Amino acid sequence: MNPLESWRRKPSTGFRATWLGHSTVLLEMDGYRILTDPVWGPRASPFRLIGPKRFQPVPVALNALPELDLVVISHDHYDHLDHPTIRALARQPVPFVTSLGVGAHLEAWGVPRERITELDWWESHTLPGGEVAVHAAPSQHFSGRSFSDRNATLWSSFVVETDNHRAFFSGDTGLTTEYTKIRARFGRFDLVMLEVGAYHPSWGDIHLGPENALEALKFLGGGAFLPVHWGTFALAMHDWDAPVETLLHLGPKRGAQLLMPRLGEALEPSLGTVLTPWWRSVDAGDDGEHVTRTRPAISEALPWLSD
Repeated sequence: MNPLESWRRKPSTGFRATWLGHSTVLLEMDGYRILTDPVWGPRASPFRLIGPKRFQPVPVALNALPELDLVVISHDHYDHLDHPTIRALARQPVPFVTSLGVGAHLEAWGVPRERITELDWWESHTLPGGEVAVHAAPSQHFSGRSFSDRNATLWSSFVVETDNHRAFFSGDTGLTTEYTKIRARFGRFDLVMLEVGAYHPSWGDIHLGPENALEALKFLGGGAFLPVHWGTFALAMHDWDAPVETLLHLGPKRGAQLLMPRLGEALEPSLGTVLTPWWRSVDAGDDGEHVTRTRPAISEALPWLSD
């Protein structure tokens, strides 16, 4: 679904979110545009020909995005920090906020140092003008783009807030009681974006999965829940739509206010949306590959993405 027409109109509530695939979301908050973990590349991989391949296209070209006020990057894994996307964004004047250590990648790829702000957990940054604040918060994950730099940089969740709205973005994480501290510090969220895909019991506690995401939502105090980190790359051995099928089954029973839009469908969290399992009618990506039920080959389960 192409969001360009929606983006030409101001959100009636002052807050709109557009899921663009995986963990990439465009937030429009009181006139500011914030982009999370932008990935437009065809693979979540250091290689051009192997590694997890995008099976649903980004609904809008990167150069068609409206002018951005901020890019937030949670950590340095390939499905969150994408080299060609950053190279393209570096040519724009947009500032970046990210976790400690990740700025070195951005600077190496062309982002001027003065446009990069790195945050430790519980540190904050306010955009010039003072109307948008970004806070780094704990998450339970790991980092690294190769076997030699594991955990050399930090990983974070983020809180983005204006005077009127507040959003939580999990990045990648397992279930952690730190979320109760986040709730105590920041209060209720208008929108909670939690990762739900790419999980497996043998991976320990580095990803949520749908059931733990519902538990994390409870720790955070509820709020409109937009599932992310699914529907774009096959990074685990479960069916690509298994996370949202589980959420559709369990979420209403647990009182979750689910937002499950199509890629590119702009929505205003406080207005809600009709839950439609659109993914059941998705049969193929642009290259004609069948993706209704797809699992990655073992060779594509890259260890720095999935262990």
